[in-house]
Amino acid sequence: MLNIAVFVSGGGTNLQALIDAQKSGIIKNGKIGLVVSSKEGVFALERAKNANIPYVVCPRKDFSDNESYSNELLKILEENNIGVVVLAGFMTVLKGEILKKYKNKIINVHPALIPSFCGDGFYGLKVHEKALEYGVKITGATVHFVNDVTDGGAIILQKSVEIENDDTPEILQKRVMEQAEWKILPLAVELFCAGKIEISGNKTIIKR
Repeated sequence: MLNIAVFVSGGGTNLQALIDAQKSGIIKNGKIGLVVSSKEGVFALERAKNANIPYVVCPRKDFSDNESYSNELLKILEENNIGVVVLAGFMTVLKGEILKKYKNKIINVHPALIPSFCGDGFYGLKVHEKALEYGVKITGATVHFVNDVTDGGAIILQKSVEIENDDTPEILQKRVMEQAEWKILPLAVELFCAGKIEISGNKTIIKR
């Protein structure tokens, strides 16, 4: 069984989806062994406590740049024998050695259908604001591996969500989370833990 670390920065709604999926048996070949937060006092830590999951606070503000911060995160992962990392609303771009040591072992969820509305500067509500501004009729979420290009790693799963006429960024964000993110992130994690993802170049092949 793989040991999973979940990186968080805020409320932890995607963390909760993973916790719930573990309890319900959707995630059965891995176990959340650690939650790592980039900020103190966030509600995601309460979710970890409530689920009796060990957690570490490693504040981003204590480090001069993303690479030195990423190096500290790598130490934490190695000390805790982590097999896969899930970024669940984690607001720091990982850099350097951690991307080599955990190549194709770091999973992120992005609130759009990559390659639309992704890359540097596209996070949180900004993604949904841009989708509405552009006038697309369908958006969604993407679960992908993390590499040295922001939102550029191989795609694991995607799920579409229809945009409605009276949507605001906040309403759309909630629907994308409920209908897409909370569903495909746990599925992708289980696929990885079960050894059902093959990577060919920048594409994945899901073994059924």
